[in-house]
This record gives sequence, structure tokens and C-alpha cells, in this order.
Amino acid sequence: MEKNKGRNYTVKLTTTALLVALAMILDQIKLFSMPQGGSVTLFGTLPIIALGYLLGTRWGVLGGAVTGLLNLIFGGYVIHPVQMILDYVIAFAVMGLSGLVRNRKNGLTKGYLIGVFCRYICAVLSGVIFFGEYAPENFNALTWSLWYNITYLAVEGLMTIIVINIPAVRKMFENLKVQLSRETSGTVKSN
Repeated sequence: MEKNKGRNYTVKLTTTALLVALAMILDQIKLFSMPQGGSVTLFGTLPIIALGYLLGTRWGVLGGAVTGLLNLIFGGYVIHPVQMILDYVIAFAVMGLSGLVRNRKNGLTKGYLIGVFCRYICAVLSGVIFFGEYAPENFNALTWSLWYNITYLAVEGLMTIIVINIPAVRKMFENLKVQLSRETSGTVKSN
């Protein structure tokens, strides 16, 4: 029993590390960058949301927080400590909340929508609190932040929703979730 517990942890930790690494790689492939921060990446948000779907909320939030910290280290923009925590740690960690609906029908799609929406809320709050002064003359800080942040998050979100709902891709994620569940529940015999 104790041997299985260590194996379960190792499988989850390894899966988390691989998906965090994949998130970092995909996040570097920018299809479009916004002038005041934010970009459309090649599915950069998917690995962390998939982590929540595959292993649950706890691992998704942890992997998201690590990804946010790595993004901060490799090119973050900080003007205030609270902004740093909101834009990097919290905004990426909340994507792991995708695990809340992982066992529901269309759990990956629903989880993706939850994760990206939570990240959007963080981006809007940061925009209002810390970057409101950059709003154009005819916009207040809230309206500007709502519109500005939806532009890049919605484009990447739409692309990702389309891809994860391709039947073969959806089936791959479902099979991977079942396989990881077996690996971590102790139903697979170890050598």
C-alpha cells in the first residue's frame, strides 16, 4: 500500500512537470501580442487546464501557480507586488479550477471555460487596479480592461475550444484521464 502511494505521487508529479513544461513551450509561441501585455499563444493555456481535468483541482492549481511563477521569471512585467501575485500566481493557478468539473459530461470543455474565465477575471482586476491609467480617453478603467483582456483571451479560447472538441482530441484526453486514474488509484500492477 505504501509503495503504491509513492508511485501515485510520482505519476502525478511527473505528469504535472510535463504539462507545466509544455505550457511554457506553447506560451512562447505567440501568434499575436497585445501592445500593453497579453498575447494569443499556440494553446498555451491548455496544458494547465488539462492538468486540472486529468488529475483534479489540487494538481491543476499547483501546476498553474508554478507555470505563473516560471512566466514571471522568464519575462514577467511587474509594477507592484500585488500585481505580480495577481497576474502571475493567481491568474495561472485559477486555470487549474478546471478540475472542479472534470467528472461531468464535457468536463474538459466546461473546465476550460471555467479556467479561462477565472484567468480573465484576474486580468480585468489587474487592468483596473494597476493599468487603468492607460485606458483611452473615452473609456473608464473597467470598460477598457474588460474589452482589452477579452480580445486576446477570447481568440485563444475559441481556438482551443474548437481543437479540444475535435472527436479524436476529446477521446485522447478522455483516454489519458482514464489511464492516469488507473495509474494513480493502484489498479495497475507495478513491476
